[in-house]
Amino acid sequence: MHRRNFFTAATGTAAAAVPLVAARPHSVGTTDVIRLRSGLDALTALDASRGGHEALERTALAGAAEALDFQKRAASQRIRQRLFSVAAEYTTAAAWSAVDARQSNRAQEHLNRALYLAGMAKDPVAELDVWNLYSMAAGQQRDHDRAVSAAQAAQATAVTRRDPLFASLAHARTAIGYSNIGDRRGALRSLGYAEEALGKASLNDPRPAWMAFYGSAELLAITSIVRDRIGDAADAEAASHRALAAIPQRFRRNRALATAQLALTQLHQRDVDQACATAEKVFLLMHGNALPGRMRSRLGDFYRDLTTLAPDSSTAREWMDRYRSEWSQAR
Repeated sequence: MHRRNFFTAATGTAAAAVPLVAARPHSVGTTDVIRLRSGLDALTALDASRGGHEALERTALAGAAEALDFQKRAASQRIRQRLFSVAAEYTTAAAWSAVDARQSNRAQEHLNRALYLAGMAKDPVAELDVWNLYSMAAGQQRDHDRAVSAAQAAQATAVTRRDPLFASLAHARTAIGYSNIGDRRGALRSLGYAEEALGKASLNDPRPAWMAFYGSAELLAITSIVRDRIGDAADAEAASHRALAAIPQRFRRNRALATAQLALTQLHQRDVDQACATAEKVFLLMHGNALPGRMRSRLGDFYRDLTTLAPDSSTAREWMDRYRSEWSQAR
């Protein structure tokens, strides 16, 4: 992944009786901000297909550094603030890549920086993005109370009051946090709020490219996770099927994650043969790319539960052999 290069032009003037003066680089303006921001769209598309990885993370951090460097030549305070916003988005993209790779400690460092930049930019969308990922990183660290608090901080950002789609995402993230601490009522209440907010959202409004993943399909995928974790495996399976019918093909990583979740819901209903057949599809969907850490973790959950629930099943043993083989190749 090669980030876009930006070139600066130098101009100089001369009058008949005046010596040439040193050329100065042009001021950074709106066109430069747009060009720099376009690199975020490319990173988002790469992430949707392949998932988080170190090259994406490095490229995102380089984009953030370039945005901050551009501030030295910003044409106005407004442009300077927009560059802070772009730097925050690039830094959050790096954090997301680390979260998807399940490098939560490294993600935390990026998120601390991104929250500072979003504050400097006075950008509530960037702030929500940061808190959303804070919640995910905390969940990976099994600090589920902190995950709920971060999701509630996302709910409190200004953008949720004017755009119900962002509010829906924040409530959905809170539902996952509650399900992880065993708060069934809180989890279902938050899911209800997420569904209600989504029903009020206009999906055609302009939003950052990173938000393209969220809509009814993603909420169904989250519903499956929440329902499964509070013990409603049948309802979770139904939500997974509906999610897979709706997730766009271009979101290959998300489809693979939803497929792994479907396998878990089937396994939790003791349908071992079907669960193993479903789990195998994850490797087919991600063929040609290393499995991101979050996906490896989801499959690890499946492997652990399969070992617990069906240790003597021949189908289970065959799948576990396949899993070990694919796991070693995917590294």
